[in-house]
Amino acid sequence: MANAQLQPAAPSTVFGTVATPRRKPNVELRPREYLTEAEVERLRKAACAGNRNGHRDETMILIVFRHGLRASELVSLRWDAIDLEQGKLHCSRRKNGTASVHPLTEVELRALRRLKQEAPQSRCAFVSERGAAFTVGGFRRMVTRLGVKASFPFQVPPHMLRHACGYKLANDGRDTRAIQHYLGHRNIQHTVAYTALASDRFKGFWMD
Repeated sequence: MANAQLQPAAPSTVFGTVATPRRKPNVELRPREYLTEAEVERLRKAACAGNRNGHRDETMILIVFRHGLRASELVSLRWDAIDLEQGKLHCSRRKNGTASVHPLTEVELRALRRLKQEAPQSRCAFVSERGAAFTVGGFRRMVTRLGVKASFPFQVPPHMLRHACGYKLANDGRDTRAIQHYLGHRNIQHTVAYTALASDRFKGFWMD
């Protein structure tokens, strides 16, 4: 399947070299950078439908959304960072982010316990059919494929799930500083971008 992010064009020669196709700006690929909670549910359902690895794929989407993980943070998640007894998840952040400990809900715990039973010898929480650790590229391809399967009219990259978490928490009226720590942002300006999108900010502007 052709990569939708590449602008099709005839190759041109500049100073004896062939120019590569340019990547389209995000604004041309999708209408926004986040998914709504309902759209995340569409992805989860698509993961389960006719897929022998459906439980693993659905759990990956659930965890990355609920905890605002980057793809690299998700695939590097190990069982020693997950406390199934106490219901806690230690989130180690990339890009100099701040680590934190998140509570796990019953839905997440049931999904993770089942996953551990399916691959009890693995150190990594998410593995391929061959037992190897899942890769960032593999997760990216999986999410993109599920976006097509769920009939999204735009391409769905994994980072939209992290943004979906921030958007959902901001729209629920959660404290901006708490969201900052939850997502591991060192700079609160990155968090403010989510609160700027919260629809409740404008509630009551017009009364009929």
